[in-house]
Amino acid sequence: MNNKILIYTLFAMLLIFSAQGCGVFKSLGQNPEGASLKKIEKLPNYSGGKFHNLESDDSVEINGFKALKSILNRTETVRPFNRIPSIETNLKDLKATAPTVIWFGHSSVLIKTKKGNILIDPIFSKSTGPIPRMVKAFRGSTNYSPDDMPSIDVLVISHDHYDHLDYKTVKKLKDRIKKVVVPIGVASHFIRWGFDSRKITELNWNESTNIAGGIEITATPARHRSNRTLATDKTLWASFVIKADGYKVFYSGDGGYGAHFKKIGQQYGPFDLALMECGQYSPNWPTHHMNPEQTAQASADLQARMIQPVHWAKFAESHHPWNEPVNRLLVAAKLFDYQVSIPEIGQPYVLGEPAKSTIWWNYEQE
Repeated sequence: MNNKILIYTLFAMLLIFSAQGCGVFKSLGQNPEGASLKKIEKLPNYSGGKFHNLESDDSVEINGFKALKSILNRTETVRPFNRIPSIETNLKDLKATAPTVIWFGHSSVLIKTKKGNILIDPIFSKSTGPIPRMVKAFRGSTNYSPDDMPSIDVLVISHDHYDHLDYKTVKKLKDRIKKVVVPIGVASHFIRWGFDSRKITELNWNESTNIAGGIEITATPARHRSNRTLATDKTLWASFVIKADGYKVFYSGDGGYGAHFKKIGQQYGPFDLALMECGQYSPNWPTHHMNPEQTAQASADLQARMIQPVHWAKFAESHHPWNEPVNRLLVAAKLFDYQVSIPEIGQPYVLGEPAKSTIWWNYEQE
């Protein structure tokens, strides 16, 4: 990638980020202000105008220019040469005798319970980022759309980054979403986009809410950050504990490794399934994403009986080979007493069943 293209990309990003105050780009959302901000300012994990992680990241300085340059100079292996395989499942007619998990690539997951549908961090667009087509989805990873989704009893968002809170997707789903659960501050984006504030529940870490159908959702700590503009950490990020039908599921959201995983395991575990971030790691942001070996350790800390990697197989947001995360995870997980399930996109996994073990991601490349 030559310097002219790099400079152009940086300029375009700054132009779009600066447009938030003008209301030009609605997808940028709206950071908390007024009464919402006053409430946030009283929270123990908020000070100096921003939210903070439990473990300090002050010693780790992210060089944005260096990080962007390394991403733009990646090798071809960051993307699959062939189309990602997927399975076509009729989600509207699917019955769940136990919580059933359907993954759509990256961190987008539908959990069907006996009485409800939980949709987590959906992104059904063909690209992600503040600039259209900035980070394009892999071929084959966009076979599902908002139209394929059933009625959503609760939409869960882990944080406001573009690859987890996708404006186009949530706008298309808006009329079929009964309830929205988000970390504190993220409601401001939804309200900006026309959502009824009465349908939105904001949670700080270790706060819970109950949803119709016997679903309990608890926000738990994560080690990450937030922003849709250059104004960082104005909204909270979180992982989640989901209880339904007598089962417990953990969703990591995004974040680096830390002592919080063991604390969550002690307080809320063990878990029947942990959906764990595994991908988009880099030496450029060592505390904000886990490498596969850290994912393996974090899963053990959580006391998970089964884990499933997410945050991979749709977007190349770092510079590692696209299928490296799961190959390294499978090796690292051999040291621990849990199973690893890696279903194909769209393939239902019913809690309590054996792990999905078909190796579909190591097909020969053209």
